[in-house]
Amino acid sequence: MRKVAVVFNGGTISMKVDPRIQAAVPTLSGNEIMAMVTGIERYAEIECFTFSNLPGPHITPKKMMELSKYIQQILLREDIVGVVVTHGTDTLEETAYLLDLTIKSDKPVIVTGSMRNSSELGYDGPANLSAAICTAISEQARNKGVMVCLNDELNCASEVTKAHSMKLNTFQSPEFGPIGIIDNNEAIFYRNTLFKTHICTDKIEEKVFLIKCAAGMDSSFIDFCIDKGAKGIVVEGLGRGNIPPQMVDGVKRAIEKGIAVVIISRCFQGRVLDSYGYVGGGKQLRNMGVIFGDTLPGQKARIKLMLSLGKWKDLNQIKKVFEEGNY
Repeated sequence: MRKVAVVFNGGTISMKVDPRIQAAVPTLSGNEIMAMVTGIERYAEIECFTFSNLPGPHITPKKMMELSKYIQQILLREDIVGVVVTHGTDTLEETAYLLDLTIKSDKPVIVTGSMRNSSELGYDGPANLSAAICTAISEQARNKGVMVCLNDELNCASEVTKAHSMKLNTFQSPEFGPIGIIDNNEAIFYRNTLFKTHICTDKIEEKVFLIKCAAGMDSSFIDFCIDKGAKGIVVEGLGRGNIPPQMVDGVKRAIEKGIAVVIISRCFQGRVLDSYGYVGGGKQLRNMGVIFGDTLPGQKARIKLMLSLGKWKDLNQIKKVFEEGNY
C-alpha cells in the first residue's frame, strides 16, 4: 500500500453554510473531509496534515512560499510517494504555479479543491480528493511536476487557469488542453510536459504589481506603482503585447528606475511578440528593455516575477528566465 500525504489548506472543500449568515465559511477539519472519501483505503494509505484553513482570496504569495517549504519537507520522507494539497479555487492556479516553480522532485504534487461546499447538493470535494490521491499513487505521475486535479481532469500547473466562476470543469488549459484524466480510479496521461522551469529559491519579492491594459489608458497606474516602491510590474497588454501610447512614458520611467517590467497579453490564448513597430508596439517595448512573458496570464507572470526577483537582482538573468527558461 502506497502512502500519500494529504495537506489540508482550506478552500471551499472545507466549507459549509453557516445558517446564521446564510453563507459558506471554513468549518470542516481534514479528518472530517477524509471521512467522506469512502473506499480510498483500498488504494492508498493516507497521512493527513493541516497547513491552514484559509479561503482562496486570503492566500498571499508569502503564504504560498511557506506552503512550498512545508511540502518540500514532506517530500523528503522515503515512505511518502506523493502529496495532495487542498486549496481554494480562486487563487489555486497561482499557488500551484508557485509550487511548480519552486519544488524540484520526481514525486507528484497534486493540487485539488471543490467548486461546491459541503452544504450543497453535488458537493464535489470528496470525488476530487479521491481522484487526486489516485493520481498521486500513479507511477505515470512521476516527473510531471505539479498538477491540478478537479472534475476527473489533470492539468499542468504551468498551463491551467480558472475559466468559469461556478462550473465544475472550471479549470482549463486553453493553450494545450489537459495532460490526462482519471478514469476508473486510475490516472491516464495523454501527453508529457515538454519543458519545465524551476526557480530554486526560498525568498519572494512581494512588491510586484499587475496592471491590465484597456483602450486609452495612461501611465497613472504605472506611476502609482513606482511611487509605492515597486520592484516589478507586470503589464497585461493588448493583443501580441502592445500598450496604448499614453502608457509608454510610464514604462520608460519604471525601467529607468531599475524596475523589472514584464509584458503579457490580456488575450485568453497566444504568446506576446515584438511584431508591431508603432508607438506602444511590442518592438518599441522590447527596445526599451521590457521583458516578454510568452503565454503566461498576468497572475502567473506576477508569481514568476516575484520568485525571480527573490532570487536575482540582475534583470538580464530575469529576462532569460522569462524568455528562454534559463536559470
